[in-house]
Amino acid sequence: MQGCGCGLEAQRLAGKDATVKGMKEAMSSYSWIHLACHATQHLSRPLKSSFHLLDGQLDVSEIIKLQVPNADLAFLSACQTSTGDSEVPNEAVHLAAGMLAAGYRTVISTMWSIQDEYGPEVAESFYSYLLKRGGEDSASAAHAIHHATQRLRKKLGNTDKSLLAWVPYVHFGI
Repeated sequence: MQGCGCGLEAQRLAGKDATVKGMKEAMSSYSWIHLACHATQHLSRPLKSSFHLLDGQLDVSEIIKLQVPNADLAFLSACQTSTGDSEVPNEAVHLAAGMLAAGYRTVISTMWSIQDEYGPEVAESFYSYLLKRGGEDSASAAHAIHHATQRLRKKLGNTDKSLLAWVPYVHFGI
């Protein structure tokens, strides 16, 4: 356990600690989760869509089974976590929807591949904004991701390349 310098307790799972078991335990213990890893979207078997961890994959079906008593915010800083299927455009079957089904009230995800160099910058701007406006409540998450993406947009300018950096981030939930 470590503090984040913001009065909240945080736990970081990296390297040998980023296991399926460790992630499940952390998800059951914390109301917010931030996944900065690779992910796979399985359009033909959506419940097998998964996050890649050191020792395997944590799929949506396992996440939905977890008891996450205070699930509030999930930030999915991984590629294509809210990519839909062009064959069924009116259905939302993706990792972000799976997190909502697991009980998370708010999910930040990505519509397509993100540029790794900007992911930490977007996350830092997001959390900084969110924590300044209430700390432990995710009610301002939509505003926070808007703030973070607009900040990156201003920095990069309005080129076709910059669109690929800031447009993919979206908000689901309340």
